[in-house]
Amino acid sequence: MSVPARAYLSIGEVLNKLRGDFADITISKIRFLESEGLIDPQRTPSGYRKFTSTDLDRLRYVLLAQRDQYLPLRVIKENLDAIDRGLQPSATGGAAAPRPQLGLATVDGEFAPSSFGDTNDLRLSREELLKSSGINDDQLTELESFGLITVRGRHYDADALAIAQAVSEMAAFGIEPRHMRSFKSAADREIGLIEQVITPLVRQKSTESKARAEEVTKEIAALSIRLHASLVRSGLHRFR
Repeated sequence: MSVPARAYLSIGEVLNKLRGDFADITISKIRFLESEGLIDPQRTPSGYRKFTSTDLDRLRYVLLAQRDQYLPLRVIKENLDAIDRGLQPSATGGAAAPRPQLGLATVDGEFAPSSFGDTNDLRLSREELLKSSGINDDQLTELESFGLITVRGRHYDADALAIAQAVSEMAAFGIEPRHMRSFKSAADREIGLIEQVITPLVRQKSTESKARAEEVTKEIAALSIRLHASLVRSGLHRFR
């Protein structure tokens, strides 16, 4: 989808929006911050810079970090990279950490279909995943070998973090990564069932059928989790 022309700001308009809070801001400084890789505005065919609201927010972040925290550009750039990957940068310029992740949303105690939307923008390095989850490198390697965790390009996402954290907590009860293969097999069967249902919709290739396929996917996923939880709860009755 093309972006309307006025969704962009010229460098002069950006300057005017920033001057109220940063009296010493100049066009030369904005260009310098761009040359340092802190912002990356688009260009018109004739070479003029086109700034988005995101570019403006990044500039505000950089200028505030310089003025209020006295952070060097190197640290600010690292913080921006952390923000881009869904992390919470340290206020003092230390190691970034994942923002608190929301669990599966519930409605009246039941898992909501909206929980299965595509909102996964967290990107962690291997070291960040290990530190945030509490598992060690050998455990992660084992989880990857069983297909429970998959690296996406060069990073791990929020689902990988949630799985790793669950494995770490279950380890306290003597449950090892190799025991998790049954969970993966069960999940794969559920995914296969959903795929059978939505395949006819996906093949239609219309916007309406695609939207319906996404809706059905979320609804069946929520129902499958509800069924799984109910079966486990029912099976635990024999221990009472």
